[in-house]
Amino acid sequence: MTLTVKNLDSQLMDSWDDYVRRSDTATFFHLSSWKTVLERAFGHRTHFLCVQENSDIVGILPLAEIKSVLFGHSLASLPFCVYGGVVADNDEVANALRKTASDLSDTLKVGALELRNREVSETGWPVKDLYFTFRKGIDPSDEVNLKAIPNRQRAMVRKGIKEGLVSEWTQSTDRFFRVYAESVKNLGTPVFSRKYLRILKEKFKDDCSVLMITHEGRDVAGVMNFYFRDEVIPYYGGSIAEARHIKGVNHFMYWELMRLSAAQGYRLFDFGRSKAGTGPYSFKKNFGFEPSPLPYEYYLATSDAVPDVNPLNPKYQTMIKIWGKLPLPVANFVGPFLARSLG
Repeated sequence: MTLTVKNLDSQLMDSWDDYVRRSDTATFFHLSSWKTVLERAFGHRTHFLCVQENSDIVGILPLAEIKSVLFGHSLASLPFCVYGGVVADNDEVANALRKTASDLSDTLKVGALELRNREVSETGWPVKDLYFTFRKGIDPSDEVNLKAIPNRQRAMVRKGIKEGLVSEWTQSTDRFFRVYAESVKNLGTPVFSRKYLRILKEKFKDDCSVLMITHEGRDVAGVMNFYFRDEVIPYYGGSIAEARHIKGVNHFMYWELMRLSAAQGYRLFDFGRSKAGTGPYSFKKNFGFEPSPLPYEYYLATSDAVPDVNPLNPKYQTMIKIWGKLPLPVANFVGPFLARSLG
């Protein structure tokens, strides 16, 4: 076959997304709108590669660069996304995409190319065994789904209901930002900009929703979600410090999302990725989800070792402790400048 590797342009976007939606191995994070999101929200340079046979797309690999004084120069598929990597009709197409991506990494002189695979490949490239994903089917029946939650966590859901917690959909990303910004600051992590959340909602429209949790009329938690095929993907979530004094806030929030999503016809709940040995990892596992490893793989261009930019790295612990103590307005002002480099 005659294969041509091209960069995504406006004329190919519809064909690209058609390919994503019909491919069994593609994910929400392979959609073409991520190109616009990353460029507009963060100013990152993108390289969305596709392979055509004649005029038909037979493989894709979305890539974006991050340049950071603190964390170096990298190329990834895809920053700010939990899944990525090559989607291809066959090995020849996959090899063409990997070859183009590794050549691009050498040309750009990045430290490393990161492919955020959901399945193991056979490249022989180094793999980081840090992240796990949590995915499980959901039933149309609330009773079945509630019984699938282990006893202690199910009791916390019921305590949340008794506390008078209420869920409601909102179109306001600013309303969600107020809760989310406080949540991540308290965890010692720089928050994204309001602009990023607005662009996500603007580009993905009905495939992006925000569910807020209120207590006595006050927002105490919220979660931004993505939808792809029959999947719901709670992606950014958090709660304010006051929520610690209300029983079952996070349990209630994710149960409500599961319940409402099942009623809307979604049949798979993707709880996203977490690092082994962390609180979110334990929370999801205790909620009845089994972890599956995410075999992220790396092509080392100028780096001697796989990059280790994550909060578990001991060299970032002092920074995390200091950040958690910053006043919220200061964290919200400075955070977006740092968060854009984390990816």
